[in-house]
Amino acid sequence: MNKAVMTENIHEFIRHLLSSSAAAGLYGMSHQQVQRLVGVAYASLSKALAVRPDIAMLEVNGELVIDAEPQPFSLVLERFARMLQDNGIGHLRFLAGVSLDELTSFISTLAQQTDQPLGSGEFIRVGRVELPEQGDDVGSLGAGSMGSGSGQISLEELSGVELARLTEVYEAIKRNERLKPSGIATTVAELLEAFRREGEALLVMAALREKDEYTFTHNANVSILVMAQAMSLGIKGQLLNDIGMAAMLHDIGKMFVPDEILTKPGKLTDEEFTIMKRHPVKGARYLLETPGVPRLAAIVAYEHHMRDNLSGYPAAPRGWRLNLASQMTSIADVFDAMRTRRPYQPPRDTDEIANLLLSKAGTEFPQPLVQNFLLLLDRRKQSS
Repeated sequence: MNKAVMTENIHEFIRHLLSSSAAAGLYGMSHQQVQRLVGVAYASLSKALAVRPDIAMLEVNGELVIDAEPQPFSLVLERFARMLQDNGIGHLRFLAGVSLDELTSFISTLAQQTDQPLGSGEFIRVGRVELPEQGDDVGSLGAGSMGSGSGQISLEELSGVELARLTEVYEAIKRNERLKPSGIATTVAELLEAFRREGEALLVMAALREKDEYTFTHNANVSILVMAQAMSLGIKGQLLNDIGMAAMLHDIGKMFVPDEILTKPGKLTDEEFTIMKRHPVKGARYLLETPGVPRLAAIVAYEHHMRDNLSGYPAAPRGWRLNLASQMTSIADVFDAMRTRRPYQPPRDTDEIANLLLSKAGTEFPQPLVQNFLLLLDRRKQSS
């Protein structure tokens, strides 16, 4: 098997690892879908380890290095590098012989579904990279404990050639620090950095802005409101990033709605409303086919009009459970739409919207989430 194919096998495992840990953060490890995703991640890891029985990954300043080879930029690999950063992981090593149970435990800890500190197991080694300074002895990869076989991963395990190459790669990446000028140039640099991270999604949003300024602004507002809800629930790290992105893209299906319907100043006819109701399905399908966009974004785009009692659209089978991110987005979506002036409706008072949300709590929206959202708004009013 050639090197490119072996690298792609590892990248495939990383994609499945991200999906399973994000799903575990939302649903918990016991959820059937999470167990399925963990199984898929394990199968892809086993496939990679069958060819390369020792896979070493290094995170340096947001860059990913696999077996001393810096990886080309991709949204998936950058998300993975950020996840390693968020969990304090500088070095990650997978050895042939890793079991499904050990990988499950590792994913559970990544998803913060356990109080167990993240550290090394028998076949999954985790640590910080502490390369030697000039004149020092060989350093080590510090490791905590996770299951049996915990201990220190010494760089002495590497050959002299491997160590020299690893040190060279590490230092080269460290030297490539981005200089941020002041003033307006800083804003431009940050926007460019955001585009580098989320490029395809921002291109999509730019296209949507050209189509309808209100929808663009509305999506940005909803994203801010949803991230505030998520942070108040203790969500952070990569999952918070994915939720914010999903909320930003929740209405992306409106790109496929004719302009005369999307911007119509009056009430839609039944036929026009039927066309409008197709935007969740079209948006979800589009996002599933967009590289680098979290799968959570497709879920939220599909579910954000369903309502908790499934009285909305698209129709869902009995027993369908909405994603937490979809539920938070639905609340923010209704709030922002009602407080905004549109050609066919004046803006409503915040208290009026709050009363409407409360009247639908326990049916269309989860009551605890509505109460939490209104508490956030109340704190915002008190601090302003």
